[in-house]
Amino acid sequence: MNNTKVTDASLVRDYLDGNENALGALINRHQHRIYSFIYSKVFDRDIAEDIFQDTFIKVIRTLKRGKYNEEGKFLPWVMRIAHNLVIDHFRKNKRMPKFDNSGDFNIFSVLSDGDLNAEKQLIKDQIESDVQELIKELPDDQLEVLTMRIYKDMSFKEISERTGVSINTALGRMRYALINLRKIIEKRNLILTN
Repeated sequence: MNNTKVTDASLVRDYLDGNENALGALINRHQHRIYSFIYSKVFDRDIAEDIFQDTFIKVIRTLKRGKYNEEGKFLPWVMRIAHNLVIDHFRKNKRMPKFDNSGDFNIFSVLSDGDLNAEKQLIKDQIESDVQELIKELPDDQLEVLTMRIYKDMSFKEISERTGVSINTALGRMRYALINLRKIIEKRNLILTN
């Protein structure tokens, strides 16, 4: 079988149908690009190899659980997994700032760090992009309150007056928006904060 002619999607299907060689073909096809990406971030061969292996362990687990749904976008999906594992590596090794929000979950705290080097700026930009996409999935009433509170810096009293709901309702919508964001983040295995 000539692997250059077979699409990634076909190889994924073959692997899911029990053909272990299909996974090997996918890894061989993309290993240089994925490894090079990881190495360009960590500058350490041993760490890069560990993250590369962890990336494909996660790929295999996700495929075997039937959670892969990026039809036709295998490489970008794997690169995102590798990217998240690189970020995770930096966090575990204390090379990124901790964003403590008194125990409360607040992904927006990562967007306000003013002292960023190139590595942190790259990560911050990716997180900001991810958050922008994630909040689009919220119900309209939660999206509205979250946008007013986080991006327009409005108080809950102002939000209440603008939307015509009680302050408690506005607070509830914000709470549910954060709960729903957490569920979306966990479902997608994204790493946005420590």
